[in-house]
Amino acid sequence: MSGGGARAAYQVGFLRELARRFPALEIPILTGVSAGAINAVVLASSEGSLVARAEALADVWHGLHPGSVYHVGAMALARNVARTGLRLVSGGAFKTRRLYSLVDTAPLGKLLEKALGAEQGELPGIERNIAAGTLHAVAVTASSYATGQSVTFVQGRDIALWERAHRRSVACKLRVEHVMASSALPLLFPAIQIEGQWFGDGGMRLTSPLSPAVHLGARRIIAISTRYGRSQAEASVPTMDGYPPIAQIAGVLFNAVFLDLFDADALTLQRVNRVVEQLPEAARGELRQVELLLHRPSRDLGRLANEYEAELPRAFRFLTRGLGTRETRTNDLLSLVMFQPDYLARLIELGETDARARMDEIGRFLAPPSVR
Repeated sequence: MSGGGARAAYQVGFLRELARRFPALEIPILTGVSAGAINAVVLASSEGSLVARAEALADVWHGLHPGSVYHVGAMALARNVARTGLRLVSGGAFKTRRLYSLVDTAPLGKLLEKALGAEQGELPGIERNIAAGTLHAVAVTASSYATGQSVTFVQGRDIALWERAHRRSVACKLRVEHVMASSALPLLFPAIQIEGQWFGDGGMRLTSPLSPAVHLGARRIIAISTRYGRSQAEASVPTMDGYPPIAQIAGVLFNAVFLDLFDADALTLQRVNRVVEQLPEAARGELRQVELLLHRPSRDLGRLANEYEAELPRAFRFLTRGLGTRETRTNDLLSLVMFQPDYLARLIELGETDARARMDEIGRFLAPPSVR
């Protein structure tokens, strides 16, 4: 599951509909990055059938609001902005005791502890599901600010770790801070410290978002993106007039860093599959074909966010408008932090609708090769 901040509610709708249609389905490998890491770990920690776990995930998202994710009061926002501004204008002479970010996500940490049934930060539900054999592995990815590496934290059974250029895996017992680190949107959310290193959003350095699932042994992957696939005609229509505001620039940047690599990695996987197909069995070595079903929204979730902008908390709305969120027709930056209940409910509903539209195709994908 890819990132996308609040847009990850769309994944919840897809998973919910998938569970309703295939209640006996088992998903032994779960991987996620950024907000997708939250979804992956909630599923991995919950008990019962896929239906029960998907409903537990939906309950978490239906209970969200801006104040449950970050402090939204005028004073809290002003304090964070002032600290960052003072450091800039003082040439670094002004030292702050807190990290530099637009908002404080302490409420999200408390929410995750409760939703994940954490015990002193650890997530016993994952260990129970692995021991019961219903889960093989779960992985979340974060980016190390100290080393620039993409680090995938893995908990599972009989795991073979991997290391590639600028990315590596680490076996561990997942904790709340791993999830918080993976979903720490740069500049917007504060970095998280894990074993002496500071980490941020996993999408920043994850050049191959499908690779954790492949390394963990997946033969078939359902990848859920939160990036709308625009047609060529749509892509040629400007989404703003005049000089681009900060919100537009940041939205393009966030999409390029966090979501566009999904498409590139899917293309690479398809090419590798074709190469493997041409190789004789004896020459394939560790290479294997991996089937992929890439799912994405049928609507632009950034454009949809504009309909709910007026309902944001006043202080936060004032701040985001200062960045130019009213000057663009596709508000990708705003959609990342739009934890409005009505917007989230709309995304969950859209995820369910889109899943139903592809259910025959999904059914064929999930069927054993012998009966397709």
